[in-house]
Amino acid sequence: MATQKLYAGAKLREVRTGLQLTQKDFASKLGVSLPYLNQMENNNRPVSTGVVLALAHEFGFDVTQLSTGDAERLVTDMREALADPVFGDAQPPLADLRLAASNAPALARAFLELHRSYRQTHERLASLDEALGREGTPVRPSPWEEVRDFFHYRDNYIDAVDRAAEDFATPEGVAMDPGLAASRVLQNLRIETVLTDQRSLRIFDGEQNQLSLPRSAAGATHRFQMLHQVALLTQDDLLEATLDLARFHTAEARAIAKIGLANYFAGAALMPYSQFLAAAEETRHDLERLADHFGASVEQVAHRLSTLQRPGAKGIPFFFVRVDQAGTITKRHSATRLQFARFGGACPLWNVHQAFETPGRFLRQLAETPDGVRYFCLARDVSKTGGAYSAPVRRYAIGLGCEVRHANRLVYADDLDVSRPQAFEPIGISCRICERKNCHQRSVPPLERRLSVDHNARDVLPYAID
Repeated sequence: MATQKLYAGAKLREVRTGLQLTQKDFASKLGVSLPYLNQMENNNRPVSTGVVLALAHEFGFDVTQLSTGDAERLVTDMREALADPVFGDAQPPLADLRLAASNAPALARAFLELHRSYRQTHERLASLDEALGREGTPVRPSPWEEVRDFFHYRDNYIDAVDRAAEDFATPEGVAMDPGLAASRVLQNLRIETVLTDQRSLRIFDGEQNQLSLPRSAAGATHRFQMLHQVALLTQDDLLEATLDLARFHTAEARAIAKIGLANYFAGAALMPYSQFLAAAEETRHDLERLADHFGASVEQVAHRLSTLQRPGAKGIPFFFVRVDQAGTITKRHSATRLQFARFGGACPLWNVHQAFETPGRFLRQLAETPDGVRYFCLARDVSKTGGAYSAPVRRYAIGLGCEVRHANRLVYADDLDVSRPQAFEPIGISCRICERKNCHQRSVPPLERRLSVDHNARDVLPYAID
């Protein structure tokens, strides 16, 4: 069988600039000529086996990162952007998009930011947003979108924060109860933790040195919020340094990202990387057993599974998503080739939407995307009570999945016949860019295809896709 050639010029260039080496010095350490290195960095030649070995031997580089990265995400995001009607029929071939993502990722991101700015301007105009009327007002991605993309393009794994949280939870390699450790830190800081009838998940009064938590919340929520506050109080330098590197456009985005990083620390301290990875493998990724073992919620466990992307110690590449009852994606992350739509909801054929109909149960699905990749998908509803009869109940559904080649490592897939092609349901990413012609749940036509309409015949759809 022919071996697929590895073109990773952008990643190779990123490694060299990160080491602050010139092309000449880098080529010398890799044992190749300067012209050869230049050709590899510009994707005119594939990365040779000798260079891969030299990267591992000379620099301790995790060579699996050469074949991963942002390329698939960028291709998916560009396809969705180019499906916008503003581009009409000017659809570049998929090969061109892949070439741009591999050879010029900075240009691809600039294009996505330009399209996002156009979309926001268009939406503001449509809603008569008065801010658009202010002359000179810059159009930037919303703070929420900017933070979402910050985590998205880092595989939802922040190494420095993850390791700091692991050191906190396992000082000198000895495991401690994270909740107890957080309590001791707060006590040492002379901060009193009290339970009240409040609805807010966490209120910290710096003047009174008091942390208030809702009495109605579950123990997992209490532990998580205590660890979040510990992160803000004891890891501020680390969080601020990480934010400095991110270079957010607005103070609002930076502030939201700091909450995200503190949440990341809390989850990583509650479920320390090495311990959690080992337990996940031992339990065959049984979410309920893992939740019980680490004192976490099922949603927290599912989210943590999607972050296990530490170089040299990676877990199964999972996707994780949370949707509300309207189908809007409120959390999304994917370490797999499956990428979620940046705008709109998820495919209605995906089992995550059915989870609302079967509360308390895990739903399983074998699914295939239009690119032919097959996945094992797990879904379950999550209800968050307000703690009182009159308080609203927030309902979500979470989805977790991986490529079907990993299914034998999941307890949920034990009795499924993954060898039978007919067992896989066709799902897509977004109707706007989905290539399936005969989908009975299609909401809008694909913008990359021409339509034909026969007034004398009607199928499930009122048009046919050429």
